[in-house]
Amino acid sequence: MAIVTAFVYLLAAVLFIVGLKFLSSPRGARRGNQIAALGMLVAIAWTVILLGGTFTPAGIVICVVGVLVGALVGTVGARRVRMTAMPQMVALFNGVGGGAAALVAISELLKLAGSRPDFQTGLPSAFAIVVGGISFAGSAIAFAKLQELMTGTPLTYPGQQLVNGVLAVAIVVLAALLLTVTGQPVLLTALLVLALLLGVAFVLPIGGADMPVVISLLNAFTGLAVAASGFVLNNFALIVAGTLVGASGTLLTKLMSDAMGRSIGNVLFGAFGQVQPGAAGAVEAGDRNVRAGSPDDIGTMLAYSRSVVIVPGYGLAVAQAQHAVRELADLLEKRGVEVQYAIHPVAGRMPGHMNVLLAEANVPYEQLKEMDEVNGQFRNTDVTLVVGANDVVNPAARSSPGSPIYGMPILNVDESKNVVFLKRSMRPGFAGIDNELLYDPKTIMLFGDAKDSLNRLVAAVKAA
Repeated sequence: MAIVTAFVYLLAAVLFIVGLKFLSSPRGARRGNQIAALGMLVAIAWTVILLGGTFTPAGIVICVVGVLVGALVGTVGARRVRMTAMPQMVALFNGVGGGAAALVAISELLKLAGSRPDFQTGLPSAFAIVVGGISFAGSAIAFAKLQELMTGTPLTYPGQQLVNGVLAVAIVVLAALLLTVTGQPVLLTALLVLALLLGVAFVLPIGGADMPVVISLLNAFTGLAVAASGFVLNNFALIVAGTLVGASGTLLTKLMSDAMGRSIGNVLFGAFGQVQPGAAGAVEAGDRNVRAGSPDDIGTMLAYSRSVVIVPGYGLAVAQAQHAVRELADLLEKRGVEVQYAIHPVAGRMPGHMNVLLAEANVPYEQLKEMDEVNGQFRNTDVTLVVGANDVVNPAARSSPGSPIYGMPILNVDESKNVVFLKRSMRPGFAGIDNELLYDPKTIMLFGDAKDSLNRLVAAVKAA
């Protein structure tokens, strides 16, 4: 039986790895999800079969109810969630995974009836409780910020780092007591509560603009907690799955912070987006004029262009305008216009947000161009259409050393021959600074809801 169990878990691990490989490309992402889900189904089914003889009738009922409730909530939630709320759902999934890993570790320690656990069990258990608790609480705060249940600006207070440090030291002390003295439930409860408090204190001072990086980091935390719980249960499938999630989440966090031109430490502790009146790099619009255009004029310009680059941002997701932008692109292509989409690594509210959004509208994968690939093409682009993006195209990142976004790699939209901005108003982006590109003589503003504006442009192109 042990050999069969090892083989089944190895098969599940292989399916996880193959699924992750397919996720590296938008074209294979759907299949990758299906393969990884099959791997998890194999692991869960065999675990139930393996342990079925040890379950009490009450245990069987609890397992069945848990599976049914989880499947129902997950299926309904995933199908009904709006694209604008996808980051919130990912944050919740992260948190649930971390919380589950922490509870598994606590349940295993409770079996010891307060006795001191051996090092092999105690260390991964303590790790799973702490990291899983931080992931759960931190993800809950990230969800609240993204859902606008609380302010998205950083929440800071005097002595904040000192408080975090005290919490961290207290957690280390309790973990040491668990490993060397006792495993009493009161100690486990205190350890979990402190981990939850640290998770809240960890995410509160991080602004909404940095949520993609935070979500990715918390995802890595959840993976590590799951891997630790795999060591506690001696479950090979959990160890592999958790390690894959932890490693990929860590790498993605590093890549995204690099894409923002900032260190991970600055993202986590820099309180980016905090309101600071008079901060260097802030630009007041004053009485400066912007050039506003009509849908008919802009539609004609697009229809008679040779090349158009579309830059999607969070505003596109808010307006649910992905299908309208695809319709516009199709019309332009029928007229012989070359259309591409420039994707900034941190556009939106989670890693890959724009890719997922455009994939829903069946935008051809070949038209999605990453920043490094498309930046050299802007100087030869007739029109760049910016839909709901702001900070990721702000030239202040290159030209204003005092700006909060200085040093962040951006899309070189300002090198285009013409720029069209679709915005609701002149409000700045998450960084809280004005965008000089809006006042450039070659920039045309089209104010209004992105979906409505795109529909009007579609009508204008048809009539051109």
